[in-house]
Amino acid sequence: MYLVESKGGAIVCMLFSLFFLGTWPAIMTLLERRGRLPQHTYLDYSITNLLAAVIIALTFGEIGSGRPNFTTQLSQDNWPSIMFAMAGGVVLSLGNLSTQYAWAFVGLSVTEVITSSITVVIGTTLNYFLDDKINKAEILFPGVGCFLIAVCLGSAVHSSNAADNRAKLKGLTSDNKNVTETVGSSAYSNEASQNKGVKDMENGSSTPEKAKAGTADFLIELENRRSIKVFGRSTLIGLSITFFAGFCFSLFSPAFNLATNDQWHTLKKGVPKLVLYTAFFWFSVSCFVLAIILNVTFLYRPVLNLPRSSLKAYLNDWNGRGWAFLAGLLCGFGNGLQFMGGQAAGYAAADAVQALPLVSTFWGILIFGEYRKSSRRTYILLVNMLFMFIAAVGILMASSGHRK
Repeated sequence: MYLVESKGGAIVCMLFSLFFLGTWPAIMTLLERRGRLPQHTYLDYSITNLLAAVIIALTFGEIGSGRPNFTTQLSQDNWPSIMFAMAGGVVLSLGNLSTQYAWAFVGLSVTEVITSSITVVIGTTLNYFLDDKINKAEILFPGVGCFLIAVCLGSAVHSSNAADNRAKLKGLTSDNKNVTETVGSSAYSNEASQNKGVKDMENGSSTPEKAKAGTADFLIELENRRSIKVFGRSTLIGLSITFFAGFCFSLFSPAFNLATNDQWHTLKKGVPKLVLYTAFFWFSVSCFVLAIILNVTFLYRPVLNLPRSSLKAYLNDWNGRGWAFLAGLLCGFGNGLQFMGGQAAGYAAADAVQALPLVSTFWGILIFGEYRKSSRRTYILLVNMLFMFIAAVGILMASSGHRK
């Protein structure tokens, strides 16, 4: 099998992983804002996410010789390590599933900031000790501190931007205020919002009079169009989902670390440790199975007042399916590259990919018009948040060690 052995190679893996893992949430958010049901999107995403793991296992996992390859390990007695890998897949699936709802309530940028910070504070600390402290603590933990500062700045950005949006909505005429109340009610149907003229990015058609990003009319148009209605909802719902997702994310990397390095000596004497490609395969299988079970259940028993759907409706829903497939591939390859870099340089250093809000914020501004026409205070906080994240990813990468 192929292994990344140099520090430079590990950093390249982390950088590609950072881009992929910061991009797929933007695609999922795009589809939700276009009115596609999140259950449909996540089912499509899950298929190609597993496909990415299979491709990695059958290519990198079969190249070269030396350690057991992917297919050889499928028949070995390594079930304790497989269970750790599958546990990691379960918590990742729960985290990803939660964030697709949190994005609607809290916003793409802030959701990623909070979940990433929790992942770094808990997950990076666990990985540091599991990896027998191969990373440089004097560099690693200042990087963790930079993440914490960025979290505080991110929370301030969210608070400032929310205040800006409230000010915009207060400036509406009484007619538009009535519209706001209508879209905020639970009786507002998803079918009606889809009839407002949703933009279809795949065929290039768009509504004739599109509101400018950052305006009050844009906020109302977005609420009319999206599948998860957020007007009139408590922000505590979104924040609770976000913190739960962050806790789940903080555990998947340490679980994968235990699966590939057997720090707790659960394998029988003479049984080789699970190679990262075999571990990633089982990790992705459990992620896929749980995602299918939960999302098929949500088709018939939806949450957050989403409309009821069915397997037949899902199979017939091709609006945005290609984008959902792309999101699954990006997430799958992003996770694989993170683990490849972590196996070489230490999983604590590989947690540098949790600076993915850098990428997500970029897409949020470019695609969704987040922070358009915001106040000067919001822009200053946003720039400082991004600067701190750049510092954090650089410091964590500089802490990379080398696994013996």
